[in-house]
Parts: sequence; structure tokens; C-alpha cells
Amino acid sequence: MKEKLFTPGYLLLLTANFLLYFGFWLTMPVLPFYLSEAFRAGASLVGVVLSCYTVAALCIRPFSGYLLDTFARKPLYLLAFFVFTSFFMGYILAGTLTLFIILRIGQGVSFGMVSVAGNTVVIDIMPSERRGEGLGYYGLSNNIGMALGPMLGLFMHEAGVSYTLIFGSSLCCCLVGAVCAGFVKVPRKAIVKSCEPVSLDRFFLVKGVPAGISLLLLSIPYGMTTNYVAMYAKQIGITAGTGFFFTFMALGMAASRVFAGKIVDRGKITEVITTGLYLIIFSFFLLAACVYIMESSLWLCTVAFFLVALLLGIGFGILFPAYNTLFVNLAPNSKRGTATSTYLTSWDVGIGIGLLLGGYVADVSTFDKAYLIGACLTVVSTVYFVRRVTPHYKRNKFR
Repeated sequence: MKEKLFTPGYLLLLTANFLLYFGFWLTMPVLPFYLSEAFRAGASLVGVVLSCYTVAALCIRPFSGYLLDTFARKPLYLLAFFVFTSFFMGYILAGTLTLFIILRIGQGVSFGMVSVAGNTVVIDIMPSERRGEGLGYYGLSNNIGMALGPMLGLFMHEAGVSYTLIFGSSLCCCLVGAVCAGFVKVPRKAIVKSCEPVSLDRFFLVKGVPAGISLLLLSIPYGMTTNYVAMYAKQIGITAGTGFFFTFMALGMAASRVFAGKIVDRGKITEVITTGLYLIIFSFFLLAACVYIMESSLWLCTVAFFLVALLLGIGFGILFPAYNTLFVNLAPNSKRGTATSTYLTSWDVGIGIGLLLGGYVADVSTFDKAYLIGACLTVVSTVYFVRRVTPHYKRNKFR
């Protein structure tokens, strides 16, 4: 008989994680407009400012995994959660672009810690035989937050809501999430006193590098989409509410997460990832083609635009729990934090590149060219995963 998955602690952690990501992503599609209006920043500068957050998160992620594998996890998780939340107050008070950049860097550092800690803690409190399913629902909580947050943020912006109120809403959401996290009971773990020499593998899962490269290539176009898709829609003339793009993404993720995790638990990890990759390839090529579809029909272009959102949601909803489980399976139990850190680091490197690349290409050309580049990268990722990552994983997995 399978152990119970939906314990009170697990449900509280899902809620905390959803509110963390919802609060953060509420501001993401609004920030390009805020930076251009408040500080007169161009697209390239917007990309640089937004990517500072990702770079900062990357700097702390490898050390986060090491700290979580060495010390008590819950105190580190709660500290990072509250620090992350406090930076939204700084956004409200920031009066110069320099100060805003400093705040973005600080929040990026705290996010790098809290996201790794949350992913590690949830593995600690769930039954191991239901890890794929449990990670699927946990990932669904942050992905729905990542989808609904931008949707509401765009609706608030289009309705004329002030940036102060939008940042304040994020602050309140994350504060409630931090309180929920405080009630989660985490099993005690022995303090690790390792006499092993300092090596790269203590901060980064070396066996996860091939999978990390494949994931990085996928996250580049994802970063472009979550941050610039509203500007792309405006550029090509789509008049429907672009906030619904994230609604359809959320629906796709919710539909796929439920069954994808269960299939992963049956050992079909690489097969699940490959299926998701094919969907994502098609989706990004269709997104890049929307500018040409618009030349023949606004209605058809609008349908294609929202179809892309649904398919991307399904594709990434399939991929996230499978990739997360793949990284965890490549590490011993004593290095769960390091495995999770490597997984998230790979993702964030691509997001950062996507922010920079999307802004740069939009400045020198158009957003559809950026998405075409992203679509080509998904093809490279798929070929690399099938030929390199899959055999490497089957040779080196622990479970």
C-alpha cells in the first residue's frame, strides 16, 4: 500500500510555493513596461536589468545545495523566504535605476536559496515511491503561479493599476506564503560533518551536466516567452487580452502534470521528456510564425497564439517533474540539495540568456526572429537529449 502523499505539511508547502511564485511572477511581465516608463530604459537595457536577478540567483545556487545538504533545511528555507519577500517593499521605494538593480540582485540571491530549499524540503517530506507524482504536483504549484501571476499582472497593468499597488500585491502574497511555510514540519536530519576534500561535485552535480545542457537550451526560449510575449503580441497586432496567454499555459500545465508524474514513477522518465520536447518544438515554431499568419488573418493568428500557450503549458508541464526526478536519480540521497540546485541552476542560466537575447534581438530586429532562434534551440536540445543525455542517464542513475 502506497504511503499518503497529501499530508498537511505537503499541502502547506504547495500553498507556500504557489504564493512565492505567484507573487514573483505577478511583476515579471510588468517590469519591462515599468522600466521603460519610469527610467526610460530601452529593450536591451531592460534585458540586462531583468537578467541581473537571474545572474544573482545563479551565484548562490551551488552554495545553496551544499548548505542544505550540510545544515538544517527548514531554518535556511524560512530565512530565504522572508528575505525574498522583503525586497518587494524595496521596489516600492526605489527611486533610481541603480537602486532598482541593487534590489533585483539582492532578491535574486534570496530566490536562488529559497527555490532550492523548497524543492529539497518537499522531497524530504514525501514518500520516495511517489516522488515523481509528488514533484509533479509541487512543480504544478509553482508553474500555475508562473502562469497566473503574469496574467493578473498584465490585467492589472492594462486596467491602469499603479505599479506601487502591483508590487504591494506581490509583497502580501509572498508574506502569506512565508507564514504557511513556517507551519511545515520537516524531519530532523543529522548535521553532516564531511571530511571529503572540497571538489566541484560538492557544489554541482557533475553527473547532471549533460541533462543540464539540454534543459538550459529549453529555458532560453521559455525566458523570452514569459518576459516578452506581451510585447510580441502588441508588436504584431494581436488585440485580444494577452494575459490569457498565461491562463492557457496554466491550463496546459495542470492537465499534463497530473498524469506525467505518475508515468515518471513507473520509470518512463526519458520517454516522458522526449514527448514533451516534441510538443515544445512545434509550439515555438508556431509562435515565431504568428507574425506571418497575421498577414492573412487576425482571427487565425489569435487562435494560433493561444494554442501555442496551451501546448507550451502541456509540454513544460510534462517536462518539469521528469527533469527534476532525473536529476535527483543521478545523485545519492545525501546530495539531494546539490541535485536540485544543479537542476534549477541549469534552468536559470537559460532564463538569463533568454532575457538578454530576447531584448537584444528585439532591439536589432523583431521578436519573431528571437522566437525563431529559440525554436531552433529546442531542436538542438531534443537531439542532444536523445543521443547524449538518455544513454548517460541509464548508465549512471542510482534508482
